Amino acid sequence: MRVTHAPGKYADFEGLRERAVALRRAGHSLRQIRDELKIYNNDILNQLVKGEPPPAWTKRPNAKDDLRARARELRLQGWTYDQIQAELSCSKSSVSLWVRDLPSPKRSSRPDTTAARRGVKRAVKNRAAAREELRSSAESEIGPLTSRELFLVGVGLYWSEGAKAKKGAHRRVIFVNSDPNMVKVFLLWLDLLDVEPHRRRFSVNIHESADIPKAEAFWADQVGIEVSDLLKTSLKKHNPKTNRTNTGEGYYGCLRVAVLGSADLHRRIEGWWYGIVGAVLPGDLSNRT
Repeated sequence: MRVTHAPGKYADFEGLRERAVALRRAGHSLRQIRDELKIYNNDILNQLVKGEPPPAWTKRPNAKDDLRARARELRLQGWTYDQIQAELSCSKSSVSLWVRDLPSPKRSSRPDTTAARRGVKRAVKNRAAAREELRSSAESEIGPLTSRELFLVGVGLYWSEGAKAKKGAHRRVIFVNSDPNMVKVFLLWLDLLDVEPHRRRFSVNIHESADIPKAEAFWADQVGIEVSDLLKTSLKKHNPKTNRTNTGEGYYGCLRVAVLGSADLHRRIEGWWYGIVGAVLPGDLSNRT
């Protein structure tokens, strides 16, 4: 029998197919059949063995067969790619590859998502646990600080967060921050420098829309003083057009710590800072402020 779609030397298609099928059933791969029959046209070669399954030895083992089968099962239940990804802890690209031939879930349907939600919660919990483990591990690397180490930390902390002297302005040590722990470290640093508590003045800086009494009580408790010991609170005007993130129950504004009679201390801090810079970057003090 002659076929019209097999031109030239492939005109005897049925004869070639009989030989190709025989070779396929004998366990030959496509490459082996190609070399045996001298058929180098892939389209013709595939037509010759059409309907004949490849021998088992040519199939690559797939370690993700179980995941693929589970992904397809979940997709047929109406799960989304994100839900399947969270449940199986695999990549979204793999999910797409495995189920892309299956119909998409109907938006109007409400599949049983209990397991999917459980998978999402488990994935979130695992990520949170991993972050906490990393944080705890890093925390344990610090250990106790020597007085010198606390001194150097304090210098860097002040030069990063404290007030700098503008040209011609009065020098004074002032530290403002919203992190209670950072404020406490700064106060311990002042203790290390023998700055007496009676020279320290505290006041709250906060937006006028916040709970002022609650913020004042919070900061007084953090630094161990009475609310009445605080100076007058500085209020920032509320701007409704500003998209602020520091709002809600946990917003207490900032605490301002000022040291009386601290002009010389401010000069010493500046000198200490540039001493650190000079030790780390010898000869490069060109960026003094």
